Amino acid sequence: MPLTPSYDSPPPLRLADAHGRATLLVTVLGSSVVMLGSTVTNVALPRIGDDFDADLAVLQWTVNAYMLTLAGLILLGGALGDRFGRRRVFVVGVLWFAAASFLCGIAPDTHTLIAARALQGVGGALLTPGSLAIIEASFHPDDRPRAIGLWSGFGGVGAALGPFVGGWLVDGPGWRWTFFLTIPPALLCVPLALRHVPESVGASRRKTAPPGETRHRMPGFDVTGAALATYTLTEARTGGPAVLGAATGSVLAGWAFLVVERRGSDPMVPLSILSSRQFTAVNVITLCVYAGTAGFFFLTALELQIVVGYSALAAGAAMLPNTALMLLFSSRSALLAKRLGPRVPLTLGPLVCGAGMLLMLRVGPDASYSQDILPALLVMGCGMVVMVAPLTMTLLSSVDAEHAGLASGINNAAARAAGLMAVAGLPLLVGMGPDAYRSTAAFDMSFSRAMPLCAGLLFAGALVAFALLPQNAATAHHAHGRAHGWLMEPPLVSPRARRRTAD
Repeated sequence: MPLTPSYDSPPPLRLADAHGRATLLVTVLGSSVVMLGSTVTNVALPRIGDDFDADLAVLQWTVNAYMLTLAGLILLGGALGDRFGRRRVFVVGVLWFAAASFLCGIAPDTHTLIAARALQGVGGALLTPGSLAIIEASFHPDDRPRAIGLWSGFGGVGAALGPFVGGWLVDGPGWRWTFFLTIPPALLCVPLALRHVPESVGASRRKTAPPGETRHRMPGFDVTGAALATYTLTEARTGGPAVLGAATGSVLAGWAFLVVERRGSDPMVPLSILSSRQFTAVNVITLCVYAGTAGFFFLTALELQIVVGYSALAAGAAMLPNTALMLLFSSRSALLAKRLGPRVPLTLGPLVCGAGMLLMLRVGPDASYSQDILPALLVMGCGMVVMVAPLTMTLLSSVDAEHAGLASGINNAAARAAGLMAVAGLPLLVGMGPDAYRSTAAFDMSFSRAMPLCAGLLFAGALVAFALLPQNAATAHHAHGRAHGWLMEPPLVSPRARRRTAD
C-alpha cells in the first residue's frame, strides 16, 4: 500500500454492481461492530461484577472508558481519514477494534478490562467516521440516498439485536463472548475493504495540499477535561484529594480548551459556529436527551436482572420493542417534522419519552412484563420515534453546508459525552453505594430515585426546544443531510466529505 493515497478519483460506485454492494456491506459491518460494543455490554455488567468481585465504579468504568475515547477522538478519526485516506484509516480502526475486543475477552482483571475498553473506543473513533464518509465519497449521487438508508437500517438492526445476542452469550458461554462476538465481522471487513472499497481523501487535501503536507489542524475534543470530569463523578462517593484534584483539573482543562479555540488562527472547533441560536439549542437538547436516555438504558438493564430477576437474555429481549419502533417509524417522523417544523416534535418527543421513564417506577420485584415493563418501553419508544430523526434534521439545517460535517461531529461528541457523564453521575446523585447492585432492595430504591432524574433531563430538553426552536419548518442549507434512525448514534459525517459533496 503506497504511503500517500492517490488523488485520482475512481468511477462512482453503483448499488447494482458487485463492488458497490460489497462496499456497502463493509461500511455496515464496520459501524455495526461499534454499535455492538456499546449495546452488548450493559446486559453483561452484573456477571462481570460477580466474576471480578468488583464494585459499582468498575461497572461504570467498563461502560465509560469506551464512550470516553470514542467521544473524545471521533473528530480526530474523521480528520485522519481525510488526510491519509478513508479506507486506510477505516481498516486500521477495524483491526484496532478487533484486537482491543480480544483483549477485553481475555482480561484477567478489572484494570485490564477497563484499559482494553478504552482501546476499543479508540478503534471505534478511527473506523466510525469513515463508515459513512466512504459512502458519501464513493457512491454515485443517484444511489447515495438509498445506500445511506440501507446503511442506517441494517446498522440499526445490528444495534437492536445487540442486547438480545449479548444476553444469550452471557447466559451461555459467558460474558467474555460478548466481546469476542465483534471480532469475526470486524475481521471480515478487512479483505472486503482492501478488495472492493475505493480509496478517497478530503477535498481540501486532494485539491490543494501537496504530498507530505497538511494545511489543517486535526479536529479534537477536550479529552483531558472529559476524562477528569468522568473520574470526578464516578469516584466522588469515595472523597479524598484525588477526587478534588480531578474536579479542579476538569474545569481548568475545559477552560484552557475554550481559550485555545478562541485565540487560535485555525481552531479545531471554530466557536463562531455557536453563533447560530438553532445550532446551540439543538446541542443543548442533545445533551439533555442523550444524558437521560443513556442513564435509563444503563440502569434498566441492571434493574431487570437484579430486581425483577430476569436472565441476561430476557433483559436484552425485553427492550427489543423499543428499538423496533425506532426502526419501523423513524423515517416517517422525519417527513412529519419536515412539514411541521422542529419545535413540535422536539417538544412533544422528549415529553412522551420522559413519561415512559416515569412509568418505569411501577417496575419492582414482582413486576409483570405485559402490564408494567412493556407499556413503559412502548411509550418511551414512541417518544424516541418522534424526536430522534427531527433532532438530526434540525441540526443539519442549522448551519451552512461547509460546516455540516463539523456540526455533525460536535453533536455526536456532545451526545456521547452526555451519556458518559450520566452513567458516571446518576449513581452518585441517587446515593447508589459501591455494592448496591448486589442488593435487590438497595438497587430498586436507587432506580426509583433515578427515573425521575432521567425524565427531568428529557423534560428540560423539551423546554429548551419549545423556547428556542422556530415553529416553522426549517429550511435546510444543503441537500445531503440524512435523518438517522438510531437513538445512540447521531449523524457521523466527515467535515471534508460534506464539503466535497457541497462543492
